[in-house]
Amino acid sequence: MSTDIQQLEILLNYTFRDRSLPVQALTHPSHLHEVSGNDGGDYQRLEFLGDAILGLLLAEILFIRYPDWDEGALSQLRSRLAGQDILADRARALGIGSFILLGRGEEQTSGREKDSILADVLEALIAALYRDGGLRAARTLVVRLFEGLADSPESLVLGRDSKSELQEFLSSNGYPLPEYRLLEETGPPHDRLFRFQILVGGRVAGTGQGKSKKIAQQAAAAEALGTLSLPDGQRV
Repeated sequence: MSTDIQQLEILLNYTFRDRSLPVQALTHPSHLHEVSGNDGGDYQRLEFLGDAILGLLLAEILFIRYPDWDEGALSQLRSRLAGQDILADRARALGIGSFILLGRGEEQTSGREKDSILADVLEALIAALYRDGGLRAARTLVVRLFEGLADSPESLVLGRDSKSELQEFLSSNGYPLPEYRLLEETGPPHDRLFRFQILVGGRVAGTGQGKSKKIAQQAAAAEALGTLSLPDGQRV
């Protein structure tokens, strides 16, 4: 099986000098086990590089877009933008699922729609652009895909309701209900920044910042979910 690199280049609005790079970026490890003569490798190494490049470029976008935000708020929004669900959503919006080279097993289990695979491939493609055309080529795609989300961080909570997820998790695992506590409210009236803390059973489970109380509470709930889902010995 092959993939249409020329059509992919139209989607990316970029022409590769080295077309082995996008092929590698689109190749799932399962595909290599079923073909011979493919020495280009799968996307995993490119994904590793792409993750770092994406983090840099998102940091650059947010640093410029929000000059009054502190490091904590910028880091939280960058982490949310680089989350697997957002990356998969951006990959779907770009339409790269149909180009991925999969093994039969992954094909039969709808691998093209799996968030994990879509997110990995998008990061690998960012690395392929960087390797072929430098930081400018990678930046062009990242800005195109993420700038709108960065400008409207409140939209990022719509795809995941961490507060509801946390409530369900606590209820099903015998924890008491969470308490949301406003720790800090800073910034001018037209550009406020809120910082919330979540307490579960009187102990801190998570903190979060945002440009509205809703965003800050969602960020705190997302952190609490991660904390409380750690192995038993490390739980709050």
